[in-house]
Amino acid sequence: MAATNSRSCLLYLIHLAQDNLDFRLPEIKSLLSLRGRPFRPCENYKERTPFWVLGELSEEDVHGVMSRSVCAKSAFELWGHGKTHGELRTSLLKYPLEDMSPYMQKDSTYKINALEYLPFKGNVNLKNPQHTFTLLEDYGTDPNNIPDQPLCVYFGRWIADGQRELIRSYSVKNRHFIGNTSMDAGLAFIMANHAAVKENDLVFDPFVGTGSLLVACSHFGAYVCGTDIDYNTIHGKGRSSRKNHAWRGPDENIRANLRQYGKEKAFLDVMVSDASKPTWRPGLHFDAIITDPPYGIRRHQTSRGLLRREPHLLTFSARHLVPGGRLVYWLPVHSPEMISNSEQTLSSNTSRRLITMQKFKEPEESDALADMSEPCYSPFHGHNAFREKYFSGVYLLTHRCRLTDRFLLTD
Repeated sequence: MAATNSRSCLLYLIHLAQDNLDFRLPEIKSLLSLRGRPFRPCENYKERTPFWVLGELSEEDVHGVMSRSVCAKSAFELWGHGKTHGELRTSLLKYPLEDMSPYMQKDSTYKINALEYLPFKGNVNLKNPQHTFTLLEDYGTDPNNIPDQPLCVYFGRWIADGQRELIRSYSVKNRHFIGNTSMDAGLAFIMANHAAVKENDLVFDPFVGTGSLLVACSHFGAYVCGTDIDYNTIHGKGRSSRKNHAWRGPDENIRANLRQYGKEKAFLDVMVSDASKPTWRPGLHFDAIITDPPYGIRRHQTSRGLLRREPHLLTFSARHLVPGGRLVYWLPVHSPEMISNSEQTLSSNTSRRLITMQKFKEPEESDALADMSEPCYSPFHGHNAFREKYFSGVYLLTHRCRLTDRFLLTD
């Protein structure tokens, strides 16, 4: 029996996976934005805990988020919570009976942990219940210091599971066409969610590689295309990245990757192109641009680095994104300290940050050279010297992010 529209002021408990911690909040916010909903955490909210209590949502909103999220495990309609089981009991007994009653009818079947004081009237069915109720205990985030008693106890009605299964089913280990830098499936889906990619969007990757980001975006119904400067990668030629395979096979290419997951209809095309040079005609607009620019550390000889690459990417996105469209890209950072904004650690002194920007106005003529005049784009400033610092071993924290006058950095 579904909940009625008259039920209001409900709270929802989101149980999150404890990996990619810095990516969870931007993902949930982006997915809520697709439904025009705010992120409204309740009191005592802590970003890095596995349990978030959210308000001002409907059950349909929660279903919409969980149908895409790879950072969330499950979602529940929260009926009660407390620091102890005694406080939980008090909280549950205060929960409005009219909100419980749709799930407690005599003809209902349910699966539940033993809470005998709740007025359930139906039959227990552990294999195929109509409703599932769950008791969750929060023991903190330190596996080396687990308390004897839970920090908090929650009870609620299960609504939906997240899409953690996508990490396994789209694993690059089983991908038809891969390269040395193919994006991890979980991160690819997180990037697509940060970009708020939706059905029938047009998504572009200017450094497409083997197309991992195109695969993730096509899963959410977007049409995808890309470019890359590497002829062999675009055409699926040259040496194979697979063990015991000297050369790539005749059907080892980006199109074959989308075909593998039944998404070939979403594949528009890819072409050989230098992303730092003008290729596209004016007036062509994308709903999202998602990419992982090369960092210039895999070859000792490189003709272009982030000094040119990022300004070109920002300028290109300002011209070719629709208003409200998002640019999502990785930014390498050389630092000995942890930076806590969508950061993925690569080694003891390097990391990369996932930057999400949203276009809010069309560029003007005065913007054309604004990027290159910024001092942060000169050699050995910030991330532009990432390659030099990577090889030199100089551990300096000089990174800084610049918000252009055409973009807003979204959290």
